[in-house]
Amino acid sequence: MDDRISILIVEDEAILAMVVCDLLEADGYCVVGTANNGRKALDLFRQNPVDLILCDITIKGDWDGIETITQLFKLRQVPLIYLTALSDRATILRAKETLPAAYITKPFDAGQLRIAVEMALNSFSVRVLAPVSNPATKVIRLNTDPLPADKDQRTGPILRVNDALFVKQNYQFVKVPLSDVLYLEADDIYTTIVTTGKKHVVRLSLGNMLERLRASRLVRTHRSYAVNLDQIDSFSEHEAVISGHSVPLGRNYKDDFLRHFPVC
Repeated sequence: MDDRISILIVEDEAILAMVVCDLLEADGYCVVGTANNGRKALDLFRQNPVDLILCDITIKGDWDGIETITQLFKLRQVPLIYLTALSDRATILRAKETLPAAYITKPFDAGQLRIAVEMALNSFSVRVLAPVSNPATKVIRLNTDPLPADKDQRTGPILRVNDALFVKQNYQFVKVPLSDVLYLEADDIYTTIVTTGKKHVVRLSLGNMLERLRASRLVRTHRSYAVNLDQIDSFSEHEAVISGHSVPLGRNYKDDFLRHFPVC
C-alpha cells in the first residue's frame, strides 16, 4: 500500500507544473497527475484517490480553475490550494466560495508551497471534524487566519480527514487509512498507532487522540489501549484479540466496550 499523500495538480504552464511536481515528490508526496484544463482534471479526480488539489485559476478549456474546483467538489471535497497570478478582489471573492485552505500568488518558492500543503491538511481536517452553522466563516488563509479551532488542533501531530488519518512525520503527513488501524497503545504522553503493516508513534496522549479523531469505531478498552472494533477477531471478559495481538479489557471500560455488541 502506498501511504503517501496523493496530490492532483491543475496547471496549464507545463514547466511550472513539472517544477511543482518535482518539489512535491522530493518532499515525499505522490502526484497522481497534472491537468491543463478542467475536464482532464475531473477525469483524473474520478480515477484516483486524491487527498489534496493544487489548482491555478487561469487554465485552458471552458472552465477556469474556480469552476473546475466547483465541478470536482460535486463528487467529493478535499483540501484545496490555489496557485495563481491573480490577486484582484473579484477573483479572491469567487475563490473564497470554494473554501480554499491557501491562496498562493505566483511567483512562489518551495518553502511557501511546503507550508501551504501542511496547513491545507490541518485546516481541512478541522473544518471536516468541527463544522459550523455557516460554512462561509471557515474560509482559510486568505490574508487572515479566521479558524476558530484551538492552536493545538491546527498544528497537531495527527489529523483525520474523512476515512483516513494523517500522521505528521518531520514536515509532512503520512496517510493511514482508518480501516488499517488495529489498535492504539499509550505510553505516557505518546501513543503508538498499530496498523496491519506499520507502527506510528505520535506525541499525544491516548485520551487526546481519541477526542481529536472522533472515530466511532475506535473504542477504549483500557487506560492504555483502544481498539478498532472492525479488526477484532475475538474477545473475552478480560481481553480482545486482534490479528494475534492480545489487548486488555479493563473493568472500567468493559461496559462501554460491550455496548457495541448488542444481544440479538
